[in-house]
Amino acid sequence: MKKIILPFLIIFSLFISCKKEIVKEPEHLIEKAKMVDIIYDLSLIGAMRSQNSTLLDSFKNNSNQYIYKKYKIDSIQFAQSNIYYAADYKEYKKMYEQVKSRLAKDKSLTEVAIKVEKKKALLLEKKNKKLKLKKEADSIKKAKLKWLKK
Repeated sequence: MKKIILPFLIIFSLFISCKKEIVKEPEHLIEKAKMVDIIYDLSLIGAMRSQNSTLLDSFKNNSNQYIYKKYKIDSIQFAQSNIYYAADYKEYKKMYEQVKSRLAKDKSLTEVAIKVEKKKALLLEKKNKKLKLKKEADSIKKAKLKWLKK
């Protein structure tokens, strides 16, 4: 039993000691939660651009500047932090999964809001149609009364 465990421990310790950090942690690393928020905002801006490019013409050149200003970071800090997090594929994937779930949640909330607005518009349209029909009926009734009085 000891003969099996000892080589296993030696090999295991070699693997652990050989593991190197691929990318050094930057001096001004953006914390993970903030990085997820930044990636989320960048995803929203990208989606807005693809939906209506004319809407964001003035914003295109300033979108990154807007993000940097909003989160009080600079481009180098963002780039270094992004490289650092991307070096650990599993953690980076988890970060993107968080962004993806937030986008999905926002999408479903938006779809619900759109349905509610469409329903309100339809009800308002029906109400206006009823009012119009009532006014027409009243005007016909008034015209008949005038004709009968003559």
